Amino acid sequence: MNSLNKILKQFAYPYKKEFFLGVFFNILYSLFSIVSVLSIMPVLDMLLGGSIKQEETLNHVKEQASDGFFSELKYKLYLLLQQNIIETGPKKFLAYLCCAVIVLFLLRNVFRYLAQYFIVLLRSGVSKDLRISMYSKVLALPVSYFTDRKKGDIMVLLSGDIGEVEGNILNAILELWRTPFSIIFTLVALLTISPSLTLIALLVLPFMVWIISSIGKSLKKDARRGLTESGNVLSIIDETLNGAKVIKIFNAEESMKNRFLKSVFHLRKLSISMMKKYELASPSSEFLGSVAIIFITWYGGVLILEERGLDLASFLVYIALFFQLLEPAKTLSTSLTNLHKGTASTDRLVETLESTIQIYEPENPIVLTELKEGIQFQNIEFKYQEGHSVLQDVTLTIPKGKTVAVVGQSGSGKTTLANLLARFYDVDEGKILIDGHNLKDLNLKSYRKLLGMVTQESILFNDTIANNIKLSNPNASMDEVINAAKVANALEFIEQFPKGFDTSIGEGGGKLSGGQKQRIAIARAILKNPPIMILDEATSALDTQSERLVQEALDNLMSNRTSLVIAHRLSTIVNADMILVMEKGRVMEQGTHSELLEKNGIYKRLIDMQNFS
Repeated sequence: MNSLNKILKQFAYPYKKEFFLGVFFNILYSLFSIVSVLSIMPVLDMLLGGSIKQEETLNHVKEQASDGFFSELKYKLYLLLQQNIIETGPKKFLAYLCCAVIVLFLLRNVFRYLAQYFIVLLRSGVSKDLRISMYSKVLALPVSYFTDRKKGDIMVLLSGDIGEVEGNILNAILELWRTPFSIIFTLVALLTISPSLTLIALLVLPFMVWIISSIGKSLKKDARRGLTESGNVLSIIDETLNGAKVIKIFNAEESMKNRFLKSVFHLRKLSISMMKKYELASPSSEFLGSVAIIFITWYGGVLILEERGLDLASFLVYIALFFQLLEPAKTLSTSLTNLHKGTASTDRLVETLESTIQIYEPENPIVLTELKEGIQFQNIEFKYQEGHSVLQDVTLTIPKGKTVAVVGQSGSGKTTLANLLARFYDVDEGKILIDGHNLKDLNLKSYRKLLGMVTQESILFNDTIANNIKLSNPNASMDEVINAAKVANALEFIEQFPKGFDTSIGEGGGKLSGGQKQRIAIARAILKNPPIMILDEATSALDTQSERLVQEALDNLMSNRTSLVIAHRLSTIVNADMILVMEKGRVMEQGTHSELLEKNGIYKRLIDMQNFS
């Protein structure tokens, strides 16, 4: 329950006004539910029996007035009613009493509406704030966090877990505040009518509490496993949609279907287990309530037959009130079950909200607004997993305005260098210096304003071409967007679309070719106009025609900028100011294109393998 307390303290506390108003009107609703039922008893007990019956009833109540406070209160109420009947007449007073009952029922439902209104304000507010906080946390977490998590699991957190808090947990908490009052009001009314009969009814309650508590504890474990499996299902769906072409070309439909079926059947098994336990709570409490009703009927019948302080009218109202007691008791048991089940969601939410952000900034970070000197990698060591080094003793200098290219076979650590420069990860040993300042000492937001990046896989969003380009500079004018597209060799194909820059490109830019997507990504980087550019194999996945157009755009992009270029196609980096050749995480060779050719080493071998001269 510790996670639940944290969620409530952070997200429900700002809505304490709505919470207490909801509870207040719920209490009034509970109170008037009892009063509206009790108001019928005088009608049954005094008016419908005629004047002789009224006198007998009043005398009978008077005899019991000495039994206690409630009996005396009942006598005074009946005496007042008797006086009003005499003054106004039975028929007229009956009309007044019926109108009063209507008003009581009206007030009861007005209070119910007001309670639900404030509860909706509370639930929607908490849900909104929790979603915003979770999404902000997801944006703030480093790239390394997501390498160990499934996208489906994150999606379940933002939808299912938050929905559990909004739909079940908050309702359960509100019911736990309301139903005790409803139960107390009803018990008071029952005690007023017959204390001995009420004691019989109370014998059932401990059994109800024990059953519900046992079921609730068992549910929490199943609920957490169910949420995890829901994340697996969503992850498989996401992989299927993203990899549809690969699945079809390799006839992997059956394999993917088997994965999906295995996960779905496991989820079904968990759902059945949860359902059996969850649905057991309500019938159990209802059965115990029915047992109590039977005992009450038997004992109440004995009291009536032996004329021991209970008449038929009072007994009928008592039964009606007891049935009204069963509903809040049933609601209370369901709320306790939901609360236990829901804590699995709060545990997962708090776990994510309290996840450590592994990219730290000092208390007073250095703010850089421009690049004056250049970039240095000094004796860099880095590993993604303990015991497996990716980079070892890497030293590299990129002077301002120069282009340094990094080449090597897959797995040599090229992309890792780009990730470290973007500070997606922090180095384990050594330093990255920007104008002589340690990268870890810089304000990360201001530093990344200096960076532009184009990767092998163009990351585009399901929006218009203009909005995808403006992602790097939301305040840019349309003229600036058009100019960026022109420099990126993208203007020609954009203008061929009927809606031009307002064309929606679909999920991940699915309506564009590879070369078109890449040029949109380059236009985005150009619009930002950063002093530092990171190009991570930006042309490796393109055909020759697209590569030529994209390379021209990249040349325009890198003009007068400090650039780190990760290259697979060596034809694209022959004009670089410095080329580094990496192998197994180490820098094996460095120099210009012509210098490296003369060495007749690894670089020359890579050139020969690509049939480049």
